[in-house]
Amino acid sequence: MSSEDTSGPFPGLSTTSSVVSLSGMLGRHDETTPLVSQRDVETGPAPYGTRNDDASEADTHPPRSSSSKRNSKFARRVRYYVPSTAWIPDYSLSYLGGDLLAGISLAAMLIPQSVSYGTSLAKLSPTAGLFAASIPPLMYSLLGGSRQLNVAAEAALSLLVGQAVTEYRHSYPEDDPNHIGVSVATAIGLQVGLFASFLGFFRLGFLDVVLSRALLRGFVTAIALVIAVEQLVPMFGLAELENALQPESTLDKIIFLMEYIWSDAHRLTTLISFGMLAALIFFRAFKNYFKNTWWIYRLPEVLIAVVLATTISKELRWGEQGVAILGDVSVSTGSHFFKFPLRKSTRRFIRGTTSTAILITILGYLDSIVAAKQNGDRYGYSISPNRELVALGAANLFGSFVPGTLPAFGSIVRSRINGEIGARSQLASLVAAAIVLLATFFLLPALYYLPKCVLASIICLFVVSLFSELPHDLIYYYNIGAWTDLAMMFITFFLSVIWNIEIGIVVSLIISLLLVIRRSSKTRMTILGRIPGTDQWRPVTDNPEAEDVPGALIVRIRESLDFANTSQLKVRLRRFELYGVEPAHPSDEPRRQTPRVLVFHMADVETCDASAVQIFHELLETYKNRGVSLFVTHLRPNIRKTFENAGIVDMLGSDAFFDTLGEAMAKVERR
Repeated sequence: MSSEDTSGPFPGLSTTSSVVSLSGMLGRHDETTPLVSQRDVETGPAPYGTRNDDASEADTHPPRSSSSKRNSKFARRVRYYVPSTAWIPDYSLSYLGGDLLAGISLAAMLIPQSVSYGTSLAKLSPTAGLFAASIPPLMYSLLGGSRQLNVAAEAALSLLVGQAVTEYRHSYPEDDPNHIGVSVATAIGLQVGLFASFLGFFRLGFLDVVLSRALLRGFVTAIALVIAVEQLVPMFGLAELENALQPESTLDKIIFLMEYIWSDAHRLTTLISFGMLAALIFFRAFKNYFKNTWWIYRLPEVLIAVVLATTISKELRWGEQGVAILGDVSVSTGSHFFKFPLRKSTRRFIRGTTSTAILITILGYLDSIVAAKQNGDRYGYSISPNRELVALGAANLFGSFVPGTLPAFGSIVRSRINGEIGARSQLASLVAAAIVLLATFFLLPALYYLPKCVLASIICLFVVSLFSELPHDLIYYYNIGAWTDLAMMFITFFLSVIWNIEIGIVVSLIISLLLVIRRSSKTRMTILGRIPGTDQWRPVTDNPEAEDVPGALIVRIRESLDFANTSQLKVRLRRFELYGVEPAHPSDEPRRQTPRVLVFHMADVETCDASAVQIFHELLETYKNRGVSLFVTHLRPNIRKTFENAGIVDMLGSDAFFDTLGEAMAKVERR
């Protein structure tokens, strides 16, 4: 999920809200100006061209041969599927200043954040987060369609990796914990890349509409609590005691904190942690107050805090007083920087981390596609969800070749900030990645004295805003009576906290899919009645004055029929016969007389699959055997042809089909 936010008095992480507009920034460009042209990336023949090359050539050259046309078509396909082949040759130097400024600003944000995610959440080396902010973005910049999307490690996804790493370290206590951590992270990153690529190749980008906002809100709130509990342990200096006692679930860790916080907490560590957290909250509130002053609003307070804490720690020798410090961080990856991820040390963790990798892929994609679409709408270009999946998959596959790299996805708020500072192409992410990579090799030794509790305080700062939207959503769902959404939110939250995050999101996802299936299995239809004094027929639910025709039931089917929504058609019609459209319990007395005539208004039925035709045939046959007269109106030619082939027309007779409802009812009333 997203890991930062700049909205509200205490900005931090957010999954849905956008940041405050950075008005007045230097080098700000028009929001609606695309990279090079206004043509749509998905529909235009040359998305990044500055002119219509085809039209120009048609005016000045004779018709091209079929070979030239094929080459032109192939070139357009390449430019579409590999956007870097379009924006790099056609790059406009007018965007260079904004891209460089955005890249430098992103790097200042990413360096301390990535170190925090790698150590405090993923339980790995700082390089795990830093490599995630520098290696995958290189590949995404070549294949990704979003010009402002920044790909890096995310808080929730890093936490999921950290939980898997901790579990395997407990399972293999005799092995080197660092080696296990790198292997587990590599196995997860490889599978994330494969799953995302698979979803993209098979055009499953519509998954972003599966999870409801209520489910995501429950998950995000649970993530916030889990992260907060995880970080309170090092903030109170209880990390060593936690490693000895090994509390498993979040609930166990809450009990652990309540039991040992008063007797075993390290005083200096606690003072540093909460003092730094208070300072960061104050600094962000101060920046928000001066959001129209660009040089104040752009100050990287987290980077400043890291530098000051490291300097003070070195001068006051906090490490010698029991404060855990970052220490020496090795960035060596062995004889080769890139290594094939499916090595023997990695393969043994593949099967056990598959569920974690699938969950990370889904959650990471949801956040990324929202961020990409927001920026695409804002800056005037379109986004293909399937292409984004392939690009994100390729980025994570590329990252898995560097051992221990965390999964990397886009962030809503970080990408928004990237665009507002001035990014108009993927060059901004390339600049940020290059700076982070240089910092990984040359600046990490300077952070030797950085207290680990400061990194925990930084993450807690981001956690603050994860709770910020919860009260609003709770009040909103309560006011509109969305009890199902509230139930989904609480189920996701409590299962994630009491059991674990994977169980929480998987169970909630299954429930959500079951609800979707349940709703889709109910055919949308209504009862029609006659408006008094007219020959007009309207739904009785919207027109209380509409009158029934005695002994007749007129049903309008409001959607196409398929195997899913036709299965309950018989039950729904029976309820209409007995109770009408009003809700009723099966034990209630019937409110309507048994109909002698049943008329189907099928103007909205555009398609009807084989299973639906078969079920509909059986339904009509049942009514006919009961002696009910059947009529069908407004039947489309393609559906009538299907009915003829299925024997429905022969069963009912051609005189049972009418072009209009008025014609059918005229015959009914003449009987």
